[in-house]
Amino acid sequence: MDTNEKYNLANLAVGHALKNGAGQVSATISETRSTDIEVRDQKTDSLKESNRSGLSISFYVDGKFSSHTTNRLKKEDLFRFIEEAIIATRYLAEDEFRTLPEPELYYKGSGPDLNLYDQKLDSLDTKTKISMANQALNEAYKKDDRIISVTSGYSDSISNMVLVTSNGFSGDTGGSNITLYVEVSVNSETGRPSDYWYESALFLDKLKTSDIGKKALERTLNKINPQKIATGRYPVIVENRVVGNIINPLFQALQGSRIYQKQSFLAGKENNPVASPLLTVFDDPFIPSGFGSRYFDEEGLTAVKRPIIENGVLKSFYIDTYYGKKLGMKPTSGSSSNVLFNKGTRSLEEMTGSLAKGLLITGFNGGNCNGSTGDFSYGIEGYFIRDGKIVHPVNEMNISGNMNQFWFSLEESGNDILENDAVRTPSLLFRDVDLSGL
Repeated sequence: MDTNEKYNLANLAVGHALKNGAGQVSATISETRSTDIEVRDQKTDSLKESNRSGLSISFYVDGKFSSHTTNRLKKEDLFRFIEEAIIATRYLAEDEFRTLPEPELYYKGSGPDLNLYDQKLDSLDTKTKISMANQALNEAYKKDDRIISVTSGYSDSISNMVLVTSNGFSGDTGGSNITLYVEVSVNSETGRPSDYWYESALFLDKLKTSDIGKKALERTLNKINPQKIATGRYPVIVENRVVGNIINPLFQALQGSRIYQKQSFLAGKENNPVASPLLTVFDDPFIPSGFGSRYFDEEGLTAVKRPIIENGVLKSFYIDTYYGKKLGMKPTSGSSSNVLFNKGTRSLEEMTGSLAKGLLITGFNGGNCNGSTGDFSYGIEGYFIRDGKIVHPVNEMNISGNMNQFWFSLEESGNDILENDAVRTPSLLFRDVDLSGL
């Protein structure tokens, strides 16, 4: 189904819903083609190819709301589905806050070229994809006698969608994505450590295909024979690839739903300091070929570049139309696009080399954060640093604290921005972090 056909079907669905009693309607038609390949010890373990399409439609009927999905896209089936869904919606409780966005907030069809789709993926054959996975695997396979297994994977997706609403929005978007990864497990006297490395890109010719297996093996071998360190307070560096584990609670607390449900430790703190002045975070939807780039969000709200935290001061929340009405706040967007953290001047190696005694965290193992209070505790693994050098690996330790204080302990951001993700983070150095043995 091409884009015009999707528009035609979405408009048909919206029109039929209005004729059958819906006051407002929003319809999304999406299509995704994907490939997932896994190779284990030089043998193709699984190969999955799929082509999925479907319609998601939301109804606003006499102050009542419901949302439904179907992959039955033939006109007769779709019309029956809509009619039955509207009947079901009438049995729900009224919710005065459920409406479509105000039309003036919709995307109007202008903006820079985001360049999100790689046409070459359409012609890339399965044999080549398997070969890429094998190439990555062979960088680690049988490279050390302690290896138990090596697994590699290739995945890609091509997606596109159109969104149509009954109060004037009409827009489409699409993109591509490719990922290669390798995971290695080894045998040691103290256990069977494992680790991985991956690379992702939107375009095939931008994908880094070398050293994936090599890095996965290196990271795994470095974890052999870990030791605990004494419970205490240490300076801690969190590697850019795993720093998302401590960022996620921060961004969850920025959601309108969390604020309304009193599950946000950041509620009521707009325009107040919530972190060290060293922290600045922007939401920027207009990065060419960015993993989170977009013209509009899931509701059709126009994408806007805006500060989230600026010099440690909270500037903006993620508020969709529904929770904006419930909270009496202006909608911004209910989701993030590209999240950009400011970077520092030193590399991870230089920051590590500056520690007299501390910890480099390279992985998290479970744990949780209380959304209401900000109290957190996570299992971590990494390396003990003394006099700027790695002494030994560490695991079975906990990092704990409270998010309301933790982010004020940020002392430095690295210059190693993570490019292959929508959340572009550097490695972060925190001072006086509580560490304890499990």
